Order: sequence, then C-alpha cells, then structure tokens
Amino acid sequence: MEQKNKKKNTAAVVRELIQGTADSLGYMLWDVEYVKEGAEMVLRITIDSENGIGIEDCEKMHRAIDPVLDEADPIEVAYRLEVSSPGVERTLTRDEHFEYCLGVEVEAKLFKPFNGMKVVRGILNDVYENSFVIVCGEDAYEIEKKAAAKVSTVFNWDD
Repeated sequence: MEQKNKKKNTAAVVRELIQGTADSLGYMLWDVEYVKEGAEMVLRITIDSENGIGIEDCEKMHRAIDPVLDEADPIEVAYRLEVSSPGVERTLTRDEHFEYCLGVEVEAKLFKPFNGMKVVRGILNDVYENSFVIVCGEDAYEIEKKAAAKVSTVFNWDD
C-alpha cells in the first residue's frame, strides 16, 4: 500500500510542477500517471486542447517539461517519460474531466448493478461533487462516482 501511495504522491507532485508549463503552451493537463509497466517505471503525461493533440504537440510538451522535471528531480529512480493525447475515447477520472465532457456520450461500467444494469450508456447531463447524471433516452440516472469502476467517453466510429 505504501508503494501505491508513493506513486500517487509522485503523480500529484509532477502535476503541480508541470501545470504552469501546460497552461503556458495552451494545453489542458488531462492526466499524470506514474505506473510500473513490466520492469520499468513510466511517467505518463496526457494533454489535450480545443484543436486536438498531434505528435508535434506531444514533442513540444515533452521538450518543455523535461528541464522542469530534471531540475526538480521528483522521481528517485529511472523512468520513461511519455506525453500523449487522451484519445477519442477517454477515461474520466477527475472532476474537471466530467465538467469538460458535459453533453458528451459516456459509458459508465459499474462495480455492482444499478437498476439492473452493470453498464450505463448515455449523455453526461450533470455533475455533482460525488455523483453524475447520465441521460438514456427518456430516463436519467444519477450514479455515485464511487460506484463506477470506469467512466469513459464513447466515440461513434460509424459517423
């Protein structure tokens, strides 16, 4: 458990260190993850913008935060730095993610059935401190955030 908390703290420290850089470049800092993948540690920075994110944006952000991270040295072990976009089907984990995606089609996978459903899919209609509302046709479902194993946007690949 101690290692997991340290990883979360590392991600929070890195987020704080690079938030200003992301803002100054015009990017939304979508997520910061510090995770073990195979034998190595990965620091994954996810950025977004109104115009979307391309490889050039990822490179620009990478180059801008590299010296910031080198100077602050918040991570004691070797790690791989990755900068990417959240993609078209993105996971919503933070309050600002839910706010940003109001009016968008989402899918909530639940830990336990809610009204007989383990998956609720519809339009993200409202967000509160501890819950969110998904509208499915004529029905609206208020779901507690802690009841959702994963909430992500849905991209219609047929359009």
